[in-house]
Amino acid sequence: MEYILLMLVIFFVIALIMVKGYIDDKKRQHKFAKWLRENPGVLPRRDGYKQEDMERMSHYLKTHEDEGFRIDAITWNDLGMDRVFQDMNYTYSAAGEEYLYYLLHTPRQEETDLKALEEHVSFFMEHTDERVNYQLLFARIGKTGKHSIYEYLQYLELLGERSNLKHYLGIAAVLLSPLVMLLSVEIGILIVVGVLSGNIVAYFKSKKQIDPYLTSFAYIFRLMKNAEDMEKLRVPILQQQMQQLADCRKKMNKFKSGSYILMSPSRMNSSGNPLEALLDYLRMAFHLDLIQFNRMLSEVRKNREAIDQMVSIIGYVETVIAIGCYRVAKGDFCLPVFDAEEKRIDLRKAYHPLIEEPVKNSICTQRGVLLTGSNASGKSTFLKTAAINVLLAQTIHTCLAESYRGGLYRIFSSMALKDDLEGGDSYYIVEIKSLKRILNDTNGEGNPVLCFVDEVLRGTNTVERIAASTQILKSLAGQKVLCFAATHDIELTHLLEKYYDNYHFEEDVIEGDIVFNYQLKNGRATTRNAIRLLGAMGYEQALIQEAEAMAGRFLKQGVWCMEK
Repeated sequence: MEYILLMLVIFFVIALIMVKGYIDDKKRQHKFAKWLRENPGVLPRRDGYKQEDMERMSHYLKTHEDEGFRIDAITWNDLGMDRVFQDMNYTYSAAGEEYLYYLLHTPRQEETDLKALEEHVSFFMEHTDERVNYQLLFARIGKTGKHSIYEYLQYLELLGERSNLKHYLGIAAVLLSPLVMLLSVEIGILIVVGVLSGNIVAYFKSKKQIDPYLTSFAYIFRLMKNAEDMEKLRVPILQQQMQQLADCRKKMNKFKSGSYILMSPSRMNSSGNPLEALLDYLRMAFHLDLIQFNRMLSEVRKNREAIDQMVSIIGYVETVIAIGCYRVAKGDFCLPVFDAEEKRIDLRKAYHPLIEEPVKNSICTQRGVLLTGSNASGKSTFLKTAAINVLLAQTIHTCLAESYRGGLYRIFSSMALKDDLEGGDSYYIVEIKSLKRILNDTNGEGNPVLCFVDEVLRGTNTVERIAASTQILKSLAGQKVLCFAATHDIELTHLLEKYYDNYHFEEDVIEGDIVFNYQLKNGRATTRNAIRLLGAMGYEQALIQEAEAMAGRFLKQGVWCMEK
C-alpha cells in the first residue's frame, strides 16, 4: 500500500511539473504573440551579425544559383546589401532569412512574379491575426545553428552508403547466444556477455559518427511539424502553397515513422526516467537508433527535392511577411510601376534606406546620366540610392520613394573597387575587368542592363582616362543599356552630351565652412570648389591662390604651366 501511495505521489508531482511547464509555455507564447501584434515594424532581437552568419545565409542562394538572373558579388558589395538585408531581416526561421537573402539577389525579370508577391505581402499587412499566427510558427521552426540546412544535407553525403546488415547480425547474435547455455551454462554466459559487450562498443563508435548529423534531422522534423500547423490555419490566399507543402510532407512520412527512438530528447540522457533508461539499454544492445538513423538517412536522400521545396515555401511565406514589416518600419514607401517595354527611370523623392535623416532626390531620364560634383557632395550616395531602389523594386516590390516608374532590368555596378592583392591586380586592372563584365552582358539576352559606375577609370592618368572613359561610356549608351555614372572629369560631360543627361551636386564654402545640401541639380557642375575646400581644411592661402592661378591658366591656355 505504501509503495502504491509513493508511486501516486511521484506521478502527481510529475504531472504537476508537466502542467506547470505547459502553462508557462502558453504564457510565453501569449506574451510573444502580443509583442508581435503590437510591434510589426520592430526587428527581432539579435546579438548582431558575424561574417559566418552571412556565409550561412548564402547557401539557399548557392543551391538555386541557376534560377534566372541574379546580381553578382561586386554589385551586392558595392551597394552595401548585407546591411540593407540586415535592416529588413524580420524573419525568425533559417528558412525565412535564407529565402530573403536569396530574393534580394534575384531581381525579377517578369512583372507577373512581382504581382503575385504583392498579393501576399498586402494580405499579411492587412490581416494581423494571420501574420502573428504564422510568425509564431516560424519562431518554433527557429534557426539551424552554425550551418545552413543545405550544408547539413551536403554533410550527410559524406557518410556514404550505409547498410543495416551488421546491426541485424548483431541483433541475431544477441538473440541466439543464450541458446549456447543449453549446452554449457558457463560458456553460454561468457558468449552472451561477449556479444553484448561487442555490440555496446560498436554502438558508441557508430553513435559518435552519427550524432553531429542529427541537427539536420531535427530541423527537418520542425519543418514538417510546423508545415502541418500552417496547413491548419486555412489561409485561402496561400491555398496553392499549403497544398504543395502537404504533398511534400506526405513524401516524408516514412522519415517520420519510428523516429522517436532516434530523435527522443532523452536519448542516452534519461535523467532518472526508468522507461527511458530501459530504452537506452535496448538501444545499446540492439542498435535500434542506429538502424533508425540509416532508414531516415535513406529517406532524406530520396526526398531532398521535397525538403528543398518545403524550405522554399516556408521561406517564401515568411519573407512576404518580413517585407510587410519592413514597409511598416520605413513608413515612407511606394509600390513600383513597371513599363517593361520602355527603357527609363522615373524616381521621385527617393532616399537611401540606411541614412537616418536622408535628403530625398528625384530624377527622370530615358538615357544615361552623368553626375559631376566635388568629393563628398553626394554623387556616390545618389548612385547607391537609385541602384538600391531599382533593386528593391524588382525584388521586394517596394521603393523607398514617393513614386517609381521604370523598366525591368539586369542590374550591375562598378563602384567600391579595391586592389586585388591576392590576385596581383592593380586598381586599374580591377576597374577594367569590372567594366568589361558589364559590357559583355549588354550583348546578352534578356532585359536591358542598368548599370551604375562611380568614377570611371580613376586608376590611370588624365589623358588616357578621359579618352578611354569616353569610349566605354559611349558603349554603355547603347540600345539595351542605361548607365548612371559619376565623374570628376567635366570634359566627359561635353564629349558625351549627345548620349547622356547631365546632373550635378554642389556645395558652398561659407565663412570657411563647407556646406553640402546633397540636392541633385540639372546640368553639369559649373563651380570649381575643390581648391577652395583646401582653405576650409586649413591650408595656407598662398598655396591655394597659386593652385587657383594654375587652374585658371590651364583653362585659358589648354596646357599646364608653372608661374613664370
